[in-house]
Amino acid sequence: MDYVATYSKMSRFVFENNRVLVLLTSGSLATSQAVVNGIKRDLNDPKADFDIRQGQDLHEVAQYIGKLSQNEQRLHAQAIEKSNANNESSFILGGQIVGQACEIFLIYPQGNFISASAETPYLQIGESKYGKPILDRIISSDLSLSDAARCAVISLDSTMRSNVSVGPPLELALHKQGVFQAPEHLVLEGNSADYQYLQAYWNEGMKSAFNQLPKLDWDKYDL
Repeated sequence: MDYVATYSKMSRFVFENNRVLVLLTSGSLATSQAVVNGIKRDLNDPKADFDIRQGQDLHEVAQYIGKLSQNEQRLHAQAIEKSNANNESSFILGGQIVGQACEIFLIYPQGNFISASAETPYLQIGESKYGKPILDRIISSDLSLSDAARCAVISLDSTMRSNVSVGPPLELALHKQGVFQAPEHLVLEGNSADYQYLQAYWNEGMKSAFNQLPKLDWDKYDL
């Protein structure tokens, strides 16, 4: 049996009355952990050139995280190339700085990044294709946070059904605009009652919707 370990892919940084930042990771665990450790190291180093408390906006914080990732990848580039491994990581940075709107960025392994938009108000990293259809159908800029969280759970459940390498627990953080305290945090294990209820209800709902679809008129399309 293969050895399987579980690591959280979420880091939360809260500076009360100033800013709330949440960082999600995917890809190389070594690179992801090194970046998170670098963020924490700079926070504790008064001589550091920059830390996430100093960013004037989330754009500047995203640039900083992209540079940390690039530096870590370059540090081990030769060894990684010799072993034909991959040390790339992607990140999602979300949160809010006092006096500014909530923002969310997808930071690529190359260090560049994009932000969500009104037309596409969500971002994904990691195994994304299986969970994307429900996000495209449900997520909108006027959706409530509670409904968005439920949609995220179903999106991840769809991914887990199609890719055995993705599994529980599911970790959620919910930041309310203008609240500069620790975001609400939830971890759903695979055997948790809440998760199993949502999963079962969604499965039955999908079957019910399918059974209500109009039948195809085969005679009409007979060639």
